[in-house]
Amino acid sequence: MSSPTITAPAGSAGLTAAASKRTRNAVGGAFFGFFVDNFDIYLPLIALAPAMLYFVPASIDAGTAALIASWVFVATLIGRPLGSFIFGSLADSIGRRKSTLIAVAGFGIATLIMACLPGYQTVGIGGVIALIALRFIAGVLLGGEYSGANVLAMEESPREKRGLFGGIVQMGAGFAAAIVSLLTFVLLAIIPGGAVSSPYVQWGWRIPFFVGAALAFVFLIYYSRNVSESTVWKKSDPAEKSKLSLFTLFRGRALVGFIQVFVWMTGLWFLLNTVTALIPQVLTKTVKLTSSESTLVFMVTWLVLTGMYVVGGVISQRIGRRTYLIATGILALVIGIPAYWMLINVSQPNVWVAMLPAVIAAIFIVSPWAVVTSYLSERFATENRAVGYGLGYSLAVIIPSFYATYQIWLSGIVPMQYTVLVLVGIGGVLAIVGAALGPETKNVEFHPAVEDRAQQSGAEHPGTEHPAVAQPGARGATR
Repeated sequence: MSSPTITAPAGSAGLTAAASKRTRNAVGGAFFGFFVDNFDIYLPLIALAPAMLYFVPASIDAGTAALIASWVFVATLIGRPLGSFIFGSLADSIGRRKSTLIAVAGFGIATLIMACLPGYQTVGIGGVIALIALRFIAGVLLGGEYSGANVLAMEESPREKRGLFGGIVQMGAGFAAAIVSLLTFVLLAIIPGGAVSSPYVQWGWRIPFFVGAALAFVFLIYYSRNVSESTVWKKSDPAEKSKLSLFTLFRGRALVGFIQVFVWMTGLWFLLNTVTALIPQVLTKTVKLTSSESTLVFMVTWLVLTGMYVVGGVISQRIGRRTYLIATGILALVIGIPAYWMLINVSQPNVWVAMLPAVIAAIFIVSPWAVVTSYLSERFATENRAVGYGLGYSLAVIIPSFYATYQIWLSGIVPMQYTVLVLVGIGGVLAIVGAALGPETKNVEFHPAVEDRAQQSGAEHPGTEHPAVAQPGARGATR
């Protein structure tokens, strides 16, 4: 897969032609890496979902089967905080580039092993236990990819382009979901599924996993050849690199900033799970679409969301990250919830009738995610940016990951099909509160070209984050 064309004009924010090329390569590499990362994330949700009979007996009840399927997904999410701690710390000490390459090589191998697993008919419940264990290991390694590559891309981006470039990196997630959906849709169309003995259930699901592993190895070649180490990291204080960056993250202002990020990201994960994990369930179980029809709706939804990430990033660059985040949190509540309600109440199993409310709900529920890459990078200082980004991104995923359990609890208060609306409400409120507690960050500057000019002139450049100067009103660079 080729990376998108990134335009970073020479001279922008004092960048030379060489620096502009580094920016293009870093952002393109981060997009590609995040695509590969999320391709792996969506494999069990989309490609494996129609073939879960391969790993669990048909005799178990629907609730238990759904719980096992959720564990396969949740195992990856729970592994990511550990990976962010390990590889985020590595990225802050040995470099963003090296830690990224190590992490991607690891989850490429894990995905390849998953593609070869035996099923229930061969090894009994051991097959799904091995799958869950491998998904956890993959999650640890996936937590290292974005902790390094995404941070490197933002450190190589000029301040006035970070919203756009951060949106482009986030596109990797939406594009991955769309491509996995397309691949699964095509496979289901040509390889019969359904019964445990059907070709798709027995071997067809393996094809997307082999593709995911191959993409990881292609990324390794591309990234190692085209992306150089972050200039910001290379110019940072060697003494800071020798410290365990986690220690500098969990103290003083840095700790306060991390708690704010944790609240905000917890809300965003609640919102995202209601789309990625639960819209497919609503389409098949409530609207009664076939697996192929549900996959088609999901594919179109994510293609639209891919464009939304860039639009949202550009808007945030104009109005500010904080304003954008509060506004989109409100829109998730006032437009996302009614659109989701309309989807739940689609009266006939028609793919085109379900398409519109699904797309509208997803756009307004997921729109805060457009600025995650830029905002998280701007909230932490160079010496703990990778571990702060990684843990801020992934530690918050744990509480929302148990969405299936919360739905069971909530079903005693509201009908089961409407419990997802409550989860959207919880996510929206947390996202709004978390954003409101934080500062505006779009003017935080940490590009070395600007730092050099500030040092040469003997003046403090407004917004320069390194070594210790903060933009007035932009308290994002926490230490």
